[in-house]
Amino acid sequence: MIRLLLTGLFAYTAYRVAVRIIDEVPGDVAPLDMPCERRALRRQSTAMGVAPRR
Repeated sequence: MIRLLLTGLFAYTAYRVAVRIIDEVPGDVAPLDMPCERRALRRQSTAMGVAPRR
C-alpha cells in the first residue's frame, strides 16, 4: 500500500513539474527546420557562414 502511494506521489510530482516547464515556454517560439532537408541545411550553413562539406 505504501509503494502504491509513493508511486502515485512520484507520478503526480513529475506531472506537475512537466506542466510548469511547458507553461514557462513562450508561445511565440518558432519551430526549427527539420535537418533531413538538404536545402534547409544549406541555408542554415550559409546563414552561419560555414560552407557545407560534401
